[in-house]
Amino acid sequence: MALHKSWRDCQAWRDEKLEMTTTSNEASKMFDAILTQYVGWYEEESLGGLEKTMQTMKQADPDFVLGQAICNGLSCLGGGESVYTNPKFKETIDNMLTLASKSNITQREQGHVNAVKLWSEGCIPEACLEWENILLTHPTDMMAIKFAHGSYFYLGYQEQLRDSVSRVLPHWSSDIPNYGYLMGMYGFGLVETNFYDKAEKYAKKGLAINPCDIWSSHANAHVLEMTGKQQEGINFLTSTADDWEKCDMLVPHIYWHLALYYIEKGDYEQALSIYDTEMLPRFKKSTGVGRVSNGASLLQRLEFNNVNVGDRWNDLYEEAKLHIDEHTTAYGDMHVVMACVGAKQRDTAKQMVQSVKEFVQNGFGHSAKVISEVGQPMIEAFEAYGREDYATAVNHLYPVRYRVTSVGGSNAQVFMSCHVIWAIWCRKQYTVDLQWSSSCMYVLFVERCGQFIADCLSHAVTTQRT
Repeated sequence: MALHKSWRDCQAWRDEKLEMTTTSNEASKMFDAILTQYVGWYEEESLGGLEKTMQTMKQADPDFVLGQAICNGLSCLGGGESVYTNPKFKETIDNMLTLASKSNITQREQGHVNAVKLWSEGCIPEACLEWENILLTHPTDMMAIKFAHGSYFYLGYQEQLRDSVSRVLPHWSSDIPNYGYLMGMYGFGLVETNFYDKAEKYAKKGLAINPCDIWSSHANAHVLEMTGKQQEGINFLTSTADDWEKCDMLVPHIYWHLALYYIEKGDYEQALSIYDTEMLPRFKKSTGVGRVSNGASLLQRLEFNNVNVGDRWNDLYEEAKLHIDEHTTAYGDMHVVMACVGAKQRDTAKQMVQSVKEFVQNGFGHSAKVISEVGQPMIEAFEAYGREDYATAVNHLYPVRYRVTSVGGSNAQVFMSCHVIWAIWCRKQYTVDLQWSSSCMYVLFVERCGQFIADCLSHAVTTQRT
């Protein structure tokens, strides 16, 4: 798919006051192509896709420091790479730092190098500060905007997710390349901070500029999810599929949203059909925790609704078991253990709990702190749930129930922990002599379902009056 007909050369970047330290127009253009594919979540077929574009850029100028920074940054945000778990990646980061120290790069480029280094070491909030500092003087630097946006998502920093884009919007105009993508990014930040009407407005503005902007489609899907408009969500995603399906990288997650609408409508067969025909074939073409998180969260929701998902967990488990010692983010860890539990691999789930405990003791950076305070209790809760030790699961979840967003992901995704409470309550199989645990479970049930029940009662009264 060719969404762009031309790419910016060295002079074009200078004209936009985003000068880069390379004399190669080819490297400059390929940098633009990498950035655009990343922001647009698609593979540019005319260039051989994202991986091939990165190879072409490196061949055009092996000493292009900012080019190395964007590639390494994508390995961090897209692949969860860490210098502590991947020696080869550490060597790559070290080479970038050595090259940067020998090159007369700009202060902006050095900021990107610093940020990527920090991210690779697990210091994600500090990396975001580097990107925010770049944006103070270069508010149209889309690399800084997008990397910060993705990082805030991983961190669960919802206000920053919104405000980071809001701050730079006044400095952009429609004639700057990739302007339209800011609409969906801002819209997503708005929906995660509960400004649903405004989020919908910006999502639709992004789609008016570019109907293939899948992040704007994604933001609108979240609006419809969080406002309980399942049928409208189904109509929206099915009627626009020809547009967003062109953006390969995010398509499985958009189908996750579509399946979620059907689960909430009680049409479990359709949700399973989407998983089998749309999500699973795409999973088999990819690797990584992203595949596990989309699949596990959907299958778990179905099982919470007493749907027999058969052996579908087994394929996810084969990928999940490769990541039990990774611990790049608490969000990823949560879904890895979920897949282990779903596949009835209790020994592996226990192994992961132990791995998490060791990581917390010897770990590094922001992830170690979040996993220690919130991620570990959630992971232990899922492991206990898999053993049908429901009282222990509640005991782990109760103290962190207001902090689940800190593991990262969206509100729609991290609400999974509350589904555990719902499932336990419906089963009523907890240990009755543990009165404190039972009381906690009741409190959690009322907290998470109280508004839903109130809304239902209000609707019933209104219907009766009319």
